[in-house]
Amino acid sequence: MLKQSEFNIGTLGHVDHGKTTLTSAITHQWTDTHSESVKRSMTIKLGYADALISRCEGKEGARYTTEEKCQDGSLPTPVRRISLLDAPGHETLMATAIAGSSIIDAAMFVISASEPCPMPQTREHLMIINALNISRVIVVQTKIDIVGIEKARQHYNQIKQFLKGSKIENAPIVPVMANKNVNVDAVLEEIVNLKLPERDLKSDPVMYVARSFDVNRPGTQIKDIKGGVIGGSIIKGRFKVGEEIEIRPGINTAKDKTKRESYEPIYTKVESLSAGKYQLDEAQAGGLIAIGTEIDPALTKADGLVGQIVGLAGKLPEPTQSAELQFVSLNRNDIPKQAFRDGEPLLMGVGTGTVVGYVKKARKDRLSVDFKHMICIDKDAKISVLRNFSQRWRLSGYGTLR
Repeated sequence: MLKQSEFNIGTLGHVDHGKTTLTSAITHQWTDTHSESVKRSMTIKLGYADALISRCEGKEGARYTTEEKCQDGSLPTPVRRISLLDAPGHETLMATAIAGSSIIDAAMFVISASEPCPMPQTREHLMIINALNISRVIVVQTKIDIVGIEKARQHYNQIKQFLKGSKIENAPIVPVMANKNVNVDAVLEEIVNLKLPERDLKSDPVMYVARSFDVNRPGTQIKDIKGGVIGGSIIKGRFKVGEEIEIRPGINTAKDKTKRESYEPIYTKVESLSAGKYQLDEAQAGGLIAIGTEIDPALTKADGLVGQIVGLAGKLPEPTQSAELQFVSLNRNDIPKQAFRDGEPLLMGVGTGTVVGYVKKARKDRLSVDFKHMICIDKDAKISVLRNFSQRWRLSGYGTLR
């Protein structure tokens, strides 16, 4: 049985184009469980769920499914386990989608046939795909039942024209009716056909924290309280149950929070490793993993540790409140082409978190930034940079540590 996911697949696309519905059709889970997401009927935070893709053999050939049984009642053959990350599409929540791109191996680029292509966030999400070099992409054309066959074909041609010249111009385009589970098996087949990414399993492990939880129910007796749980993706190496780990930057210990911050890392032990409903003795890079810890659950509740990174004790880089970046600018026609200003505020996606930064110095492709909060940056990370134009945060480019 395949217990750990091999792929992190992000769902990207414009608001209300059917990303969460498609994720639900594949995983049979609704990822918008965060209270604010439910209240506003949109994805606010990264949602995620696991799915096991299996193959059913039939007279007309193989068919892929995430159901426990084939249509004829026989048991399917497990092929690939995946983790799906449902990223928000609304323009004011783009930073969350950009942060999530740091743990995405592949993407389902969702484009609704009910609206012209491209819509604003469709265009911006393609920029994310290009900027962060996500080459494994499946384009899913949703809501084809709303528009009819002829308009769906016209819209298909709009998608082809939109992708022309991009890094994914030859990506497969799969039309679906996700709410009726029509052609979802074709999406699963394309996922199975994706080439697995190469994993670095020999380096010291590093994990980005995408969610954190207090799993204790109200009224739990003190003796029964469990430590906090952190969830995310291991980007390299392996973690084992019983290992001593640290989380950085950790807890802000500065007495005066208005001045420069002082952080202490959190040290704890791996109490458990789980992938969906499965318990693991060891977890490696790839897929979404939950780590049970001895941490006070007050620190992990309500995603309190999102944006931090996890590693073996003593193996993570020191936290910092400034960075020197090699900046790569995106070629955009819809935002002004202007130089950075000293002191200009930036919204930056670092790992799975977002942080405000201020330009300290800018020179051509070099950017010196002071962060509002202490952060811990893995040396291989790409940092997304958003600038504020006309009261809107717009993706301007990305930086890597110099």
